[in-house]
Amino acid sequence: MSDRAANLLLAVRGMMDAVFCVTRVSSIYETQPVSTIEQPTFLNMVAELGNPLPAPRQVMARLLRIEFALGRIRDIKDGPRTIDLDLLLYGDVESHTEFLMLPHPRLHERRFVLEPLAEIAPDARHPVFKSTIRQLLEHL
Repeated sequence: MSDRAANLLLAVRGMMDAVFCVTRVSSIYETQPVSTIEQPTFLNMVAELGNPLPAPRQVMARLLRIEFALGRIRDIKDGPRTIDLDLLLYGDVESHTEFLMLPHPRLHERRFVLEPLAEIAPDARHPVFKSTIRQLLEHL
């Protein structure tokens, strides 16, 4: 919704304002939404955050605050939104709580995530499948 490319850049700026060290960002990819709800195409990208990083739950909390600051309203599941920030991986950490699932549970199923992630971190390993991001993308 709104200016999609500007929202991505504002999200990266929000990460820097939240004292994250943004070390790399992927290109921007335009993709079809994964939803049954009629909506425009999405723009997707991936950012890598460097050390020092707070604990995964704190990272997720900061990402949610950035979404809120950019006008994200969670009224329709998988519906149109200004921004959607996901924590995909946090090293080898696994988390299975209502607040935070790590690695992201559908990461390996989504080309719109794997393509930009493979661009900046092709040799990163999925902690559950033990495959690199490049391998996951090739098998998709």
